[in-house]
Amino acid sequence: MVAGLFSLQYVIAACSLWLNRQQQEVIDYLKEENRLLKEKLGDRKLHFTDTERRRLALRAKALGRKVLAQLDALVTPDTLLRWHRELIAQKCNYVKKRKPGRPRTQGEIVALILRIAQENPG
Repeated sequence: MVAGLFSLQYVIAACSLWLNRQQQEVIDYLKEENRLLKEKLGDRKLHFTDTERRRLALRAKALGRKVLAQLDALVTPDTLLRWHRELIAQKCNYVKKRKPGRPRTQGEIVALILRIAQENPG
């Protein structure tokens, strides 16, 4: 029983090491790809659409400032996190749901007020 448990733990550890190595190779590739893209861009700026900013900001927030600082990203960590703050601010802004002015008085209340006014003219 103990030998079987030990061999199972060994297999799980070996698989997790292999997966970790695969993930690290993918990350290294993507970092190198980003470096090449930045070199090709030179001093030119990239212009992102709102949808692209939103996608990058959501991913950046999940990583955090420290990890973003270690990456050679196309956009600075401060910019990515600012985009995320603006995204949250837009989400929490209820201006579109508001209507101008005071809400209308319900018809029943108007009818009741008119009836009272007619019954009691003084």
